[in-house]
Amino acid sequence: MTEEEREDVYSKVVRAGKRTYYFDVRSTRGNDLFLTITERKKRSDADGRVSYEKHKIFLYKEDFEKFVEGLQDSLAALERIRATGEFPPKPEGQSPADGGEIPPSPYDDLRFEDLDRPE
Repeated sequence: MTEEEREDVYSKVVRAGKRTYYFDVRSTRGNDLFLTITERKKRSDADGRVSYEKHKIFLYKEDFEKFVEGLQDSLAALERIRATGEFPPKPEGQSPADGGEIPPSPYDDLRFEDLDRPE
């Protein structure tokens, strides 16, 4: 099943400056729902040509609760920092952006081509 063959259930577009975010609820052939979050950013090349950079996250039902929890915690921390101006102590080794290690997940070895196979 290709991405185009998946059934779109709900879509929401959020435009924010040079970025556009797409929230798409889709269903699989087995009627399982999942969410794709796509960020599209407009780029202008030096020669004036316009291109778009896209990043996509697939969020599956078994991860919804933990994802929302992490998002809510992060937004609450952001608001506390904005209100107080104080940064909390930084936990060591939790962010790959900071060179930290993330413990292995059972989903680390996903192969998206498996989504195209008939059930």
